Amino acid sequence: MTLNRRAFIGTGAAVAATLSAPMVMGAAHGKPRVVVVGGGAGGATVARYIAKDSKGEIDVTLIEPTRKYYTCFFSNLYIGGFRQLSSIGHTYGTLAAEYGVNVVHDWAVGIDRDAKTVSLAGGAVLPYDRLVLSPGIDFIPGGVNGWDVSSQNKMPHAYKAGSQTELLKAQLESMPQGGTYAMVAPPNPFRCPPGPYERVSMVAHYLKVNNPTAKILIADPKPKFSKQALFQEAWGTHYDGMIEWIGPDFGGDNVTVNADAMTLDIDGEETKVDVCNVIPAMKAGRICELAGVTEGNWAPVGGHTMQSRIDENIHVLGDSCSQGDMPKSGFSANSQAKVAAMAIRGALTGSKVFPAKFSNTCWSLLETDDGIKVGATYEATDEKIAKVAGFISKTGEDAALRKATYEESVGWYAGMTADMFG
Repeated sequence: MTLNRRAFIGTGAAVAATLSAPMVMGAAHGKPRVVVVGGGAGGATVARYIAKDSKGEIDVTLIEPTRKYYTCFFSNLYIGGFRQLSSIGHTYGTLAAEYGVNVVHDWAVGIDRDAKTVSLAGGAVLPYDRLVLSPGIDFIPGGVNGWDVSSQNKMPHAYKAGSQTELLKAQLESMPQGGTYAMVAPPNPFRCPPGPYERVSMVAHYLKVNNPTAKILIADPKPKFSKQALFQEAWGTHYDGMIEWIGPDFGGDNVTVNADAMTLDIDGEETKVDVCNVIPAMKAGRICELAGVTEGNWAPVGGHTMQSRIDENIHVLGDSCSQGDMPKSGFSANSQAKVAAMAIRGALTGSKVFPAKFSNTCWSLLETDDGIKVGATYEATDEKIAKVAGFISKTGEDAALRKATYEESVGWYAGMTADMFG
């Protein structure tokens, strides 16, 4: 499917037309061509690994609209005051200069699977031999009653890092003394399962220091959530009396918001709030729908190669794909990208392909030097990516272990972003 520029603007993304993009066309020297859409943990990693390991045998083009990419992972630490925004922002210069990746800052607006081309908002049409889609997430319309993307400046989601993250932190800092910070948590499946609850911890850390009589209210449609016992233990220890979690048994799945009035209605009980962080239900990034590789809200893939189950010339990574047991996380996307890169090199150059192995760890910060983690290893089967073994922090751990876990996460962040961006 290929959209023309007029049709794309009609979808509400006219801002893309203001971005400049070179007229990138197919290489004349006959090298295999890989186009990657999305420059996050999946896309940047797969572009780097294909370019690095193919040693110039494959032309790699990375399509990413933003010139500086802010990681969602560790963005909560910025909200809590443990990081500067600049520390989670990354650029693509090294991928271009050292690895030869052709980085194009534009929006991919259409995929023609028959012609094997990607159309960009700026007018370019890129041919590919293999296409990698790693666009992250978009939100399901109507996922939260009363909220849509036009509400995000009053009730930010901050689940795509950058300006939304800055806005949410600014709203937090502007809260009146004794005010109420509300979160509407998302239903499963969603990006970064511990993410909303780490965010609550970071907000609570900030309020404990700067606004100690403030309250935090969480409306959650899920009866349980990732690391629940660990988070609730920490909330009782560090932020006693500040945080109220309302699950579906008490109306957490029956929520309506009003951005103009700044109200949150939970099961018919309306509360005036000062900040409302609405994290809606999620689906695969829009370009996956345009490519026609989704079934329902997500893009199904085979775990051995991360190839789409609908089109073998397309690989889908990270948050957008439906693959089995792996959570939707930056670590997962990075791990999947390496498997896809190896498979693509093998298909296009005949290089050796080894059995797919995957891993993931999700760290969360609860309070100063109080870090926890959950993770697992996985392998590919014909049906899915299957969990092999897992681990999780335990309640009641001593302070030294928790500090070591936090320090481990800081080291991981440095290593992960270097693996992504070079």
